[in-house]
Amino acid sequence: MDLSLPYAISLYIMWLQSPTTPFSSLHLLLQYHSTTCHSLPTSSPTTTAITQEPISNTMGNQTELQSPFKLVGFKNFVRTNSESDRFQVNRFHHIEFWCTDATNAASRFSWGLGMPIVAKSDLSTGNLIHASYLLRSGDLSFLFSAPYAPSISAGAASTAAIPSFDAAACLSFAAKHGFGVRAIALEVADAEAAFRASVAHGAEPVSPPALLDGRTGFAEVRLYGDVVLRYVSYKDASHASEANPSRWFLPGFEASAEAFRELDYGIRRLDHAVGNVPELAPAVNYLKSFTGFHEFAEFTAEDVGTSESGLNSVVMANNSETVLLPLNEPVYGTKRRSQIETYLEHNEGAGVQHLALVSNDIFTTLREMRNRSFIGGFEFMPSPPPTYYANLHKRAGDVLTVDQIKQCEELGILVDRDDQGTLLQIFTRPVGDRPTLFIEIIERVGCMVEDEEGKVYQKGACGGFGKGNFSELFKSIEEYEKTLLEGRTTSS
Repeated sequence: MDLSLPYAISLYIMWLQSPTTPFSSLHLLLQYHSTTCHSLPTSSPTTTAITQEPISNTMGNQTELQSPFKLVGFKNFVRTNSESDRFQVNRFHHIEFWCTDATNAASRFSWGLGMPIVAKSDLSTGNLIHASYLLRSGDLSFLFSAPYAPSISAGAASTAAIPSFDAAACLSFAAKHGFGVRAIALEVADAEAAFRASVAHGAEPVSPPALLDGRTGFAEVRLYGDVVLRYVSYKDASHASEANPSRWFLPGFEASAEAFRELDYGIRRLDHAVGNVPELAPAVNYLKSFTGFHEFAEFTAEDVGTSESGLNSVVMANNSETVLLPLNEPVYGTKRRSQIETYLEHNEGAGVQHLALVSNDIFTTLREMRNRSFIGGFEFMPSPPPTYYANLHKRAGDVLTVDQIKQCEELGILVDRDDQGTLLQIFTRPVGDRPTLFIEIIERVGCMVEDEEGKVYQKGACGGFGKGNFSELFKSIEEYEKTLLEGRTTSS
């Protein structure tokens, strides 16, 4: 059997951390390497429950020495793409949210973001384990999952559409973190190869590779906190043109009647998914070690903080820079508690802070979203003061017209630019009960390039990440947090 010692140790540790998983399941994990067909038995799919203990700062079984991590700041940072990915990463595939009521969560996001519910896997499709609803707009896919009662799911594990779904783990996740992101899914060339390379380089395994319906690869490793990095791959390259969601998404999903509803506010794809962690260095080293991703950008408190609080941030990217995973850590000892520290307290650990969604027309998108803010949609952070927009023409240059600048002020849109392009952005208030997860809507202008085949595309992170607006965002969040503190003081 071709099995490295670090890989075997990682699998054994995973079994120890999840004692409810039969040892026979560990045997399956070990055996998949020596077989030609790696699909798991449909009568007994292997799932691994998340462990609720915080993971250590080593962030997995590091098998390679990491170069000392040191922040140099925005001005001194030099971007280099070493094209060092350990496996082929194509794009973001989907984001999965764990909750206790998938129906209402999916409906709210559908209405608030203009994303029709295109597919489902629930009781009506024969799934007795979980209810899952898939929203889609352009290339952006959001999946909402919640467990069914144990009384109906007992002995029905084979009906689950998500191989790794665990009802007890989902309920524990919701109790600990509230509504939040469980999985950031990437489409890769080979899910099994990605999993194997990741674990061999220190990743903590969560769900072993499975070949679903003989064509769809699926596997998971831990990313940070209780968030997993999910790998999805397809044997048939024509899957994207399939009409059946069990072919272009995951087996076990069926088309929803809402798939044909005309609901589109212009949101097209996921630009980046931001994580908050207690310490940046171990999180960056861990992610870099098992994926091979490179550092794309860097910001320190001196670059982006306010007089009251700050953060340090590093953006990680794959070879093609189509997958961007920023990581934030809090800065301690400031006048006010950092917003990142507040997040970590309310989330009870590391997790996804926000998701940046790209619009092809941010003005149209924002008008649609704001029209629904107080009727089941999403509310936005307070707009900047008029002085911000009075000076905006200097920052935007000739990229935006006078009328567009007026629309930015009307809608509360922030604008920033770098040496290559321009970024328009706005942030919602937290989407759940806790001041944790929120949504960013962006539009990037410029940076169009042509590849060797003549295809024109936009370079990743065109216009940057809004460095010039960090202070405005911080002030807005700080003011929002002050209202929470005032409410707490009043009630006491």
